[in-house]
Amino acid sequence: MARWDKMAKTFSKIGKDIALAVKAGGADPDANPALRRCIQNAKGANMPKDNVERAIKKASGADAENYEEITYEGYGQGGVAFFVECTTNNPTRTVANVRAIFNKFDGSLGKNGELAFIFDRKGIFAIDKAMIKIDWDDFEMQMIDAGAEDIDTDDEEVIITTAFEDFGHLAHQLDELGIEVKSAELQRIPNNTKEVSVDQFKANMKMLERFEEDDDVQNIYHNMDITDELMDAL
Repeated sequence: MARWDKMAKTFSKIGKDIALAVKAGGADPDANPALRRCIQNAKGANMPKDNVERAIKKASGADAENYEEITYEGYGQGGVAFFVECTTNNPTRTVANVRAIFNKFDGSLGKNGELAFIFDRKGIFAIDKAMIKIDWDDFEMQMIDAGAEDIDTDDEEVIITTAFEDFGHLAHQLDELGIEVKSAELQRIPNNTKEVSVDQFKANMKMLERFEEDDDVQNIYHNMDITDELMDAL
C-alpha cells in the first residue's frame, strides 16, 4: 500500500506540473520545453502514457483547474530550516494546512525570503548512461559548456547539477544531442546544515512525512545534518 500511495503521489505531482506547463506554454510539447520535460519525467516515473495524455487534455480544456505555485518557509525542532513548495487551487486551504503541520510538531511558519541564504536553487538532471552515444570526454565538455557544475556517474546513471539560470540552457543542449533524460527538476540544495538530537530528528522526520502526505505539497527541503553518529544512535 505504501508503494502504491507513493506512486499515486508522484503521478499527482507530475499531473500538476503538466497543468502549470500547459497553462504557461500551451499543449504542444514540441513548442513547450517545460511540458516536454514533464513528459520525460512522467516516463522516468513509469506514468502510463494515457494518464499523461489525459492530464494534457484536461489542462488545456475550458474546465482546467487554476493551479498556482506557492512556497512557504519555516523551522522545525533544533532550528532546522524547511522549505515547502506547493501547487494549489486553494491557497487559503494550503496555508492553513502548512501552518497546522508546523504547529503540530512544535515548528514555526516563517516569512517568505527568510531562508533565501540557506538554500541554493539548482537544476538536477538524471540520465541513463546508455543514452549517451558520444565519446564521454566530449559529452562532459559539452555539458560543462552548457552550464554543468557537477557530473556524477556510476555504471548505470549520470547525475548533472547546474545553476538555476543555466537549467534551460543545459536542457536544450541535451535535446540537441538527442539524449532523453529520466528526470529534470529544480531542487533546493542547503548550503549549511544543522545538527540535531535524536528526539529532534525523530520529530522533524515525522513533520517531513506529514508534509509529503499533503496533496498540495509538491516538494519539501530541509537542512538537517544526518550524521553517522545520529544514525548509530537511532
